Amino acid sequence: MKDIKLQIRKFLSQYFGDYNLQDDENIFSLGFVNSMFAIQLVLFIEKEFQLTVDNEDLEFENFKSINAIYNLLEKKSVMHIQT
Repeated sequence: MKDIKLQIRKFLSQYFGDYNLQDDENIFSLGFVNSMFAIQLVLFIEKEFQLTVDNEDLEFENFKSINAIYNLLEKKSVMHIQT
């Protein structure tokens, strides 16, 4: 779990610089996020974790924080194993 969150944090730090982002902090409310970032985040998730982010997954709730992204990955991993 910590390794996955560390990977997410490392990716996000490219955009948030020295800001000490907490696991439950809403990245959208911080004002650092734009549409290009959102695309890059989805591409990072798909490449890094070898999962497909489906259209129904593209909701702010799934990407708003490190915890939310982790929960999406966990859900997608379980679904991926079941198929």
